Amino acid sequence: MNPALYEIPQPASRGRRLLLPFATLAGVAAAFTYVGLVDPNESGHYPPCPLYALTGLYCPGCGGLRGAHALAHGDLAGSLGDNALAVVGYAVFAVVWVIWVVGAGKGRPLRITQRPLWWWSFGAVLLAFSVLRNLPYGSWLAP
Repeated sequence: MNPALYEIPQPASRGRRLLLPFATLAGVAAAFTYVGLVDPNESGHYPPCPLYALTGLYCPGCGGLRGAHALAHGDLAGSLGDNALAVVGYAVFAVVWVIWVVGAGKGRPLRITQRPLWWWSFGAVLLAFSVLRNLPYGSWLAP
């Protein structure tokens, strides 16, 4: 028999456990840096939203790049004006990332398991946001 088959695996080092969260943060920081440097308010740098181009309606993501650009320049009010839901998403990402790092540092994996009701609720919020920002009284949510 091979004795290597019966060896107990050693836990990963703290540096190895933190590699994925920090690589994720580096990717997000690189994306925000790019959007911060390449202004989405100038045409020709980014493709247009297909829904807006075809129908003139704003999708839940419309204004997200302009909001990220404003946030990268420290303009929280401008970012909220471009896409408030995206700003909430950035904040949720930041909280989940901190929880991920703390857990990874302690050797606990991040487990995000949600019931179908949570996903349906998330979809309902996206739909309500999309409908509201396209109505006259919800125009304050439009980019």
